[in-house]
Amino acid sequence: MSGTADAAAAPAAATAAVLQLVDVVKRYQVGQEQVNALAGVSFGVRAGSFLAIMGASGSGKSTLLNILGCLDRPTAGEYWLNGVDVAQMSDDALSDHRLHNLGFVFQSFHLISQLTVAENIALPLFYQGLSREEQHERVLRLAAEVGVDNRLRHRPAELSGGQRQRVAIARALANNPPVILADEPTGNLDTATSRQIMSLLTTLNAEGRTILMVTHEEDIAGFAKARIQLRDGRILQIDGDIQS
Repeated sequence: MSGTADAAAAPAAATAAVLQLVDVVKRYQVGQEQVNALAGVSFGVRAGSFLAIMGASGSGKSTLLNILGCLDRPTAGEYWLNGVDVAQMSDDALSDHRLHNLGFVFQSFHLISQLTVAENIALPLFYQGLSREEQHERVLRLAAEVGVDNRLRHRPAELSGGQRQRVAIARALANNPPVILADEPTGNLDTATSRQIMSLLTTLNAEGRTILMVTHEEDIAGFAKARIQLRDGRILQIDGDIQS
């Protein structure tokens, strides 16, 4: 099914949201036992939202983020991303849709140690067909935007934790995605640096980016405009402007 056909068939709630989950279930087989990591999760996120996803270990928040990031597929249910039900897409189509719609920021940065800051930021641009000059210009702009333009020739081992996360954010922005997914983005940072990173994410949100962030820290969740609390694979509580 084409993306156009998918969008035409989208439910009204999905067309009004940049992200929409409808009765999403995710099951895993663990030995002889079947585990419901997600048990019928439904909500929508409007463009420009800043959502914190919270819950104890085993609540389903990492599974949820993997599905939102198109890194895993639901066992049942629908997931609409920018008007397309990605749960029904082929692997190739899904990879392309993910590339153009999502940027990722991880707790452990996931930078390639052998590459410079500039090369790490430029990685997603390899698939965009840009000239070297266009790639260079974009890397310079993004590095300046996140405050690492004086570290372009350095490698990750030569950077502080905060600088590494800034590089990771610049890389997440390289393809100009409308949605940023952040998995415990301050988990490896001290308090002062955490606040700097959250200030940067808040600025990106104010500029129009939609941000979904998994965190277990109340003070970090406080930077978000809304939050979802998970327990045992279900939504326990929703606070803020979230479509349910």
